[in-house]
Amino acid sequence: MTGTAMTPTDSEWFMLTPAGVLHAFANKQPGATELALQALLAGHRTLDLSGWTEKVATAPSLATQAVEQGWVQLLERPLQGPDANLDDFLQHVIASLSGERRAVLASEGGFCLGRTGIEQDDAETLCAAAADYADFAARQARRGWDGASRYISFHTDPEFLLPSYSFVPFWVDGAGYWLIIAGEPLLNNPALVELLWGIKEAGTRFAAPAGL
Repeated sequence: MTGTAMTPTDSEWFMLTPAGVLHAFANKQPGATELALQALLAGHRTLDLSGWTEKVATAPSLATQAVEQGWVQLLERPLQGPDANLDDFLQHVIASLSGERRAVLASEGGFCLGRTGIEQDDAETLCAAAADYADFAARQARRGWDGASRYISFHTDPEFLLPSYSFVPFWVDGAGYWLIIAGEPLLNNPALVELLWGIKEAGTRFAAPAGL
């Protein structure tokens, strides 16, 4: 990663940071800046400044700010996107986001899209809980409180030292997802970027079947 004081050029490539992913995909209806950041994960490889500008006309004016905010890092060489066709893609990626290597990826409607370290029945229970919580968050948003739509952790320890489970919502192309993490959440991890990039690449592969 190059220094943030430098002006981005076409000899460098852009990649979202974990913080940038959490910012860019945090809302069901993203704003212009969030959509511009999402465009960095819309292809098979990282973009340089001209490639980003082809997708988003405002990229040159946004680039320096995005680096300074820690949303984007500059790379000295391009990277290929993840191979989302691998059968173990989700299990491999989401495991890295849990201190216990136990995690589940759920659709907003409660369909289990992937799991690691958690039995199927338990994973389905967690996915159903995520769907219920999504309904709760939507009701609170209609009442004027958006706080319920952010991250939530459940604790069995009354001192709140370490969560038993954390629920992280995000939206990709209008579809809602919940990342459910057992134990310590390790979100400041490149695996989070790989996860979102993989979902973008896979498109409808992670959509819940019709009728669910």
